[in-house]
Amino acid sequence: MKLITIAGPPSSGKTAVILKLIETLKMPLGSIGVVKFDCLTSFDNLSYEAAQVPVQMGFSGKTCPDHYFVSNIEDAVQWGIESGFKLLITESAGLCNRCSPYINSIASICVIDNLSGVNTPRKIGPMLKFADIVVVTKGDIVSQAEREVFAFNIKQVNLTARIIFINGITGQGTFMLAKYLKNTLEIDTIRDMRLRFTTPAAVCSYCTGETRIGEPHQRGMLKKMEFKK
Repeated sequence: MKLITIAGPPSSGKTAVILKLIETLKMPLGSIGVVKFDCLTSFDNLSYEAAQVPVQMGFSGKTCPDHYFVSNIEDAVQWGIESGFKLLITESAGLCNRCSPYINSIASICVIDNLSGVNTPRKIGPMLKFADIVVVTKGDIVSQAEREVFAFNIKQVNLTARIIFINGITGQGTFMLAKYLKNTLEIDTIRDMRLRFTTPAAVCSYCTGETRIGEPHQRGMLKKMEFKK
C-alpha cells in the first residue's frame, strides 16, 4: 500500500484537494482510504462518505495533534492494509502552524491558502519547511502578482518543494499533483521509521490539567519571555 500524508492550517482546502486528487487518480472504488486527524470536531467524513471513500476520524482533544498523529499512524496503516487499500491518505490540521506530521521516505504535502496573506508561508514552521510538495489553494481569487509573491515566500522557507496551485472546486492542478505522486513508496508498515522533525515539546502542569495562573502553579517544561526594562 502507498501512504501519503497531507497537512495544513484549518480551512485551507485539504479535503477538497484530496477529493479532487482521488477523482484524478481514477483508481477502482474502495481502493483508496482516508484517515482524518483533527482536534475537536469535523464534518469532512460526510464529504468522503458522499464520494464513497472509506474514512476513519480521530480527534486529539486536549492532546497535542502531532503526538496524537504519531501515536496512531501505524494503526492507521495497518487498518489500510487490512482493508485492502492500494493508497491511504492521512489528513492532519496543523492548528498551531508548528505541527509537522511528516515521515522520512513518505510523500508529504502541505496545503496552504493563498487568501491567508502573502507572508503566511514565513509564519508556518516545519509543516511547510519539510514538505515535499506545497499545494496552494484559492489562487484563482487573487492576482497573478499576489500568486508570484506567495510562491516566492514559499521558496524562502522551502527551496526544494514543488509548488502546485490547485482549484479545489474545479480540480485544476490535481493532474500535476497526481503525476508527482506516481512513484510513491509502497509500504507494509512504518514501524521504526522516523519523523522528519520533532513534535512540539510540552510537559508541564497545564498539560496535566492545571488552570490556575501564576508562577507557583507552573511546573515542568516551560518557556518564559524576557521583558526588558
